Amino acid sequence: MAGKYDYDLFVIGAGSGGVRASRIAAGHGARVAVAEEYRVGGTCVIRGCVPKKLLVYASHFAEDFEEAAGFGWTVGETRFSWKKLIANKDREIDRLNGIYIRNLKSAGVEIVESRAVLKDAHTVHLVKEARDVTADKILVATGAWPFMPAIPGIEHAITSNETFHLAELPKRIVVVGGGYIAVEFAGIFNGLGAQTTQLYRGPLFLRGFDDDLREILAQEMVKKGVDLRMNIDIAKIERTTVGALALTLTDGSVHETDAVMYATGRAPNTVGLGLETAGVALGPKGEILVDKFSKTNIDNIYAVGDVTDRANLTPVAIREGQAFAETVFNGNPVAVDHSVIPTAVFSQPEMGTVGLTEAEARAKHGEIDIYKTSFRPMKGTLSGSEEKTFMKLVVEPQSQRVLGVHILGPASGEIIQAIGIAVTMGATKAQFDATVAVHPTASEELVTLKEKWQPPAAQAAD
Repeated sequence: MAGKYDYDLFVIGAGSGGVRASRIAAGHGARVAVAEEYRVGGTCVIRGCVPKKLLVYASHFAEDFEEAAGFGWTVGETRFSWKKLIANKDREIDRLNGIYIRNLKSAGVEIVESRAVLKDAHTVHLVKEARDVTADKILVATGAWPFMPAIPGIEHAITSNETFHLAELPKRIVVVGGGYIAVEFAGIFNGLGAQTTQLYRGPLFLRGFDDDLREILAQEMVKKGVDLRMNIDIAKIERTTVGALALTLTDGSVHETDAVMYATGRAPNTVGLGLETAGVALGPKGEILVDKFSKTNIDNIYAVGDVTDRANLTPVAIREGQAFAETVFNGNPVAVDHSVIPTAVFSQPEMGTVGLTEAEARAKHGEIDIYKTSFRPMKGTLSGSEEKTFMKLVVEPQSQRVLGVHILGPASGEIIQAIGIAVTMGATKAQFDATVAVHPTASEELVTLKEKWQPPAAQAAD
């Protein structure tokens, strides 16, 4: 099948998207090789979603021990070992890395442990091996890399990459940023006992999520002890004589801490890949520009995942990788629909969301119906926790189609996966109402919401 080329497909990057594309293409009979310069598994498995979720689990236990008393449990002296957590996390990542490698090999994919750079549209230079290989089709799946601002003293800061390998848990830490990673790590460090401050340069974090979720999460994080500061940033970082870090903030104040973690976004990992040499067009942020089938402007070169900066989520990269392989190697053109993507933020409390926010729905449809509720979960009645769960439905009035569902509270990620099916299928409010509630659960509120929400001014007018 390769003909004059060494491979039918050469994949640069063995993360979620690249691995899926490689395995599916090989399953369709293609001769496939994948180059990875670090470890197979990519950001998600090695230094992202998976290890982060393990740390999220760890950070919940202090609160769980405290709440256990309301249910009759007496918990003795507790101690936490960061070193043990990290060692156990590393063992699990090693296990997953091994599984990824075995799966690729069993599919017949050749793994090349080297940086790969394009020399032209069909030639890849393997830096470590100092040799060239050729391929009929090339797929770039190199993901994204944490962005660090060019401020004085930035060399003293870390990103989430380094956080997973800290020798000790900092007593004090500042997390900079307002996206998924910043919010999640602020919750992790706070839950593990570090004095945690989160800085965000805008008025409210998690831009792009529903405003109700953003506002309520901010309130709950403050109640849990996170020092949230909006409309502020770091201007300079200096090492003090006692080994701490002195942060000069943009308001002129100085904040002392033991560590600074930047989570201010990720940039497409396209530098030094030879893309310009091969003629591949890039966007303003360095992202690879692709069509709906993940094809670049060069006919035989494709790209999937975060390197394209479409929807930077692991399941999306996997879906794009599979669609690419189906399209190119199985004669079955598949375009990934990025319009409805369920997602979760493993903040504390957790968030789950799918579809349009209230603001997006109003901008697109004008008048919309809103159903929402806030309540204390059943567990809190005995645990003593005052944390609230919040749920919201965004509905188009004429068709009664549910345009968006937004949840804040325990297990929101698990709930939104199932609800995402309904929203993707175009379910209506009547179909939600016709679904029998599962009692007693928090999620039953999603099928029992009856009263349309009205803003306070409208309620007063009535």
